Amino acid sequence: MARFAVAFMAAVLVSLLIGMAIVGQQPPAASAARMLLLPRQIVSGERATLAVLDVNGRLTPEVTVAFSNGDRLKTDATGRAMFVAPLTPGSISASIAGRSGKVYTTILTPTEANSESIQIQSLPKMASLSDRFELTGLGFCGDADSNQVTIGGQQALILTASPTSLEVLPPTDLQPGAVSIDVNCGKKSAPPISIRFIALALEANTSPLAPGEHRTLTVRVTGTSLKIEMEARNLEPRVADLSGGNPVKASSSGGAENLAHFEVVGRKSGPFLISIRLLSGRIAAAQQR
Repeated sequence: MARFAVAFMAAVLVSLLIGMAIVGQQPPAASAARMLLLPRQIVSGERATLAVLDVNGRLTPEVTVAFSNGDRLKTDATGRAMFVAPLTPGSISASIAGRSGKVYTTILTPTEANSESIQIQSLPKMASLSDRFELTGLGFCGDADSNQVTIGGQQALILTASPTSLEVLPPTDLQPGAVSIDVNCGKKSAPPISIRFIALALEANTSPLAPGEHRTLTVRVTGTSLKIEMEARNLEPRVADLSGGNPVKASSSGGAENLAHFEVVGRKSGPFLISIRLLSGRIAAAQQR
């Protein structure tokens, strides 16, 4: 169940899309795993679901994930894995076996997360059409596929899940604008919410980058005239430097021509790889009502 990151051009890849399978697409090898997605909170003794992505943002099967308490598990054919949270409340970390970098989560007590209904407590102010977003609250299913999230009447993919949060990938053919979202888990459902989705499109020179060459990457925002903050991350630092650091943030101009600019500088000849993500603040679900 993997969908390639959007390759806007041969030499420039913006990893905006994750999840959902292209029919006939070969899944990435476990050795290609690069990113672990873990719910920020899990609940003692309850189910939760994590996911692993490759450098192109594809869900990656057969990847071993190691927890700091000694537990180990492998992602299934969908690139996700369901597990039961440890019984002892507190902080725990996990990492992709054989790779540096840890992801932390907090183990809550069942009392802290108890709810007889789904309560969505916070959501993003805006979300990208081609990237995951998070809903937080109470009453979700820890088994990702037991949740049903529809966006504009279309089924979305749940990447990670716990009783207190869901990471959701929008449907592929969604259009920019404010869209109604429904969330269900078994017989439980939440009042509808609405999120404004925007589209990000990269405009850049497609030729190979030469050593010492400065090149501007332009991201065009559609779906809003507001200024939007983004983060660019250099995924191939051996080939190019990202001006301003790694990662680096930039705001779009706002207005009818809503553009943001990033610059890369060549270190050696070859294709470079830049990931650009929308950074959106969060609002309380109560503010929508």
